[in-house]
Order: sequence, then C-alpha cells, then structure tokens
Amino acid sequence: MTHLTLQAVTKRFHTAYAVDHVDLAVPDGKLVCFLGPSGCGKTTLLRIIAGLETATSGTVAFAGRDLTNVPANQRDFGMVFQSLALFPHMTVAQNIAYPLRLRRVAKNAQAARVTELLELIQLPHMADRPVSRLSGGQRQRVAIARAIASSPKLLLLDEPLSALDAKLREAMQVEIRLLQQRLGITTIMVTHDQREAMTMADEIVVMEKGRIAQIGKPLDIYRNPVSEFVADFIGLGNILPVTFDGTDRIALPGGQQIVVDGAQRARDAAGGVRLLIRPEDVSMRSAMTHSGPNVLSGTVTFIRDVGASLEATIDCAGFTLTAATTPRETPALQVGMPIFAELPPHACKLIAARTAP
Repeated sequence: MTHLTLQAVTKRFHTAYAVDHVDLAVPDGKLVCFLGPSGCGKTTLLRIIAGLETATSGTVAFAGRDLTNVPANQRDFGMVFQSLALFPHMTVAQNIAYPLRLRRVAKNAQAARVTELLELIQLPHMADRPVSRLSGGQRQRVAIARAIASSPKLLLLDEPLSALDAKLREAMQVEIRLLQQRLGITTIMVTHDQREAMTMADEIVVMEKGRIAQIGKPLDIYRNPVSEFVADFIGLGNILPVTFDGTDRIALPGGQQIVVDGAQRARDAAGGVRLLIRPEDVSMRSAMTHSGPNVLSGTVTFIRDVGASLEATIDCAGFTLTAATTPRETPALQVGMPIFAELPPHACKLIAARTAP
C-alpha cells in the first residue's frame, strides 16, 4: 500500500527550480533513498515532505490525507537532521523523552517509552550520561530514538551518517536498516553516497537537477541505468562514446568493432548513446584463448590493490577500460603487461548520453 504520494511537487526560488514537477509514490513500510549530487534537490524535497519548506505548487498526501498546507508539527513525522541537533545539556534519556514531554505525555509513560527505546538502540546503561560524552555512533542512535519516540508514521533522515568515519558509517548503515525493518516504519533517507543507498534502500530515487532521473530497486538501477548520468553516479562503470555501422555492431573510440545486444534499437536514440560495461563484467586474460569481435588487446597501466579485490586500468587503442578482478583470478597481474579484455555482449549496455547543461 502506498502511504506517501507527491504529485507535481515544485519548489522555485525566484527563477531557479530546486524541485521540478516531482511525482512519487512511497510504499508503506519501505526504506527509500533520495540519491544524487549536491544541489540536485533531494534535501529540499525531503524538507517539503517534512513541512519545513512550502512547495511552490503540487500536493503532498499521506495515507489519503492532503498535507500540502499542514504545518510540520501537525504531520506526525519524525526527522533526524544531518547535525543530529541533540541537546548537549541534557542526558540521553532526557533527549529521547523530549518529544514526549512536548506532547504532555504522562511521566510514567515517558519513562516506560524511554526504557523501551534505550533497549532498542542497545544503550540501556547510558540513560543518565550527557550526550556530549557519547561517541558519534552512540549519538546517532540517540537521535534516531528521539525521532521515533512518539511513534511517527514516517521517518525522515537527512544525510545522518555524513559526519561519521568510514568504518563507523558502514556499521551504522546496517544498524539503521535492521532497526527500520524491525519497526516496519516507512523511511525516507537523503544521501549522496551511492554505496550507502545500495546497502540500505528498498528503492532508490536518483535525482538530477531537481527532477527524478530514475526510480527502482538498487540492483535494477545498477544493472539497467536509463542514462549516462545514472550509470556514472551509481557505481563504477566504463562509459564510452560509440558509433554505429548499420548492423548489430558498434565501433569504439579506437575503431575496434564489437557486438552489443540491442544495437539496432538504440542507434536512433535522440541525443546520442554511450556504451556502459561494469568493471566486474570485463574479463581479463594474459593470453588470447579465443578470438572474437569483443576481445580487445591492451596494456595494464595502473593497478588498485585493496586486498580482496583488484581494479586494473587497461590502455586500449584510443580509450581506457577499468576491470575488476581478484588476486586469485589474476595472480600475476602487473603494470606494463599486455592483456586481453573481453566484453561479453550481454553485459554491454547502450544508454542515453548525458545532456548538455
């Protein structure tokens, strides 16, 4: 069931569009990530949903109720800001109880709810500790507990993990996702980190210049991006300009022709097309085991070794490729060695070229 619905939501600042005619339906109980670069409108859209910004036009509805002109404090949504906005002069328990106190909940009910939430976020022993003495991850959990204290119908997270170091950030991604699944609360999270979105979301909304570029499940967007912008923003990818020869083949920048599924359908696309192949789909061999149109010769010019995986940059005639592999698959990989790279036809995707700004 769809709980949150946006119809033609627009936010204009003078002549500039921060959000441009966005239509969106968020299913009940799911975690949806708004993903995109800085300035794409994702935070503005979240603030419109929260009631902290007023849309220039369009409607916001939740569970069939029109909330477009309803003040933020009457929407019954919980929100965690990028800064967390905890009260440093209060203890952990006092911070969590604050929204309940504003709603004049009885003190014994407040205490019971705080105890329940402290258990949920695994900090029962820190109830009386000032939040200024907590670690980054602990403060993050307290902020979420405060946001859900009054049992909101919707939880909004505005880049809540951006201030954490890489290791803690990855741990908190898992914690938040498990907590959201346990509670079953519909959640919208803003992020510019594609790895974070891929890890946490049921659905990703990719935004570009105030508009939705693509909506879908994380793996669907990764495997089948609709445009060069989406392909470039979601994960690593080899994106190459191509030309058509009138058959099912295309020519790469160096003149090498390869076979690509769907080439005939894509050749007349308005605005041009690009070839996308993900690094993990590029097969590397030190010797030519078989010939074919999709086997390219090149030289390894750089290796990024992160222990469990390798990323090799291959200089082909007129362009470079990035290929992902493992030390076990290519144990003798070295800079300067000749290599053969195979591009499987089914893994080569033709996508719409990026439009000019």
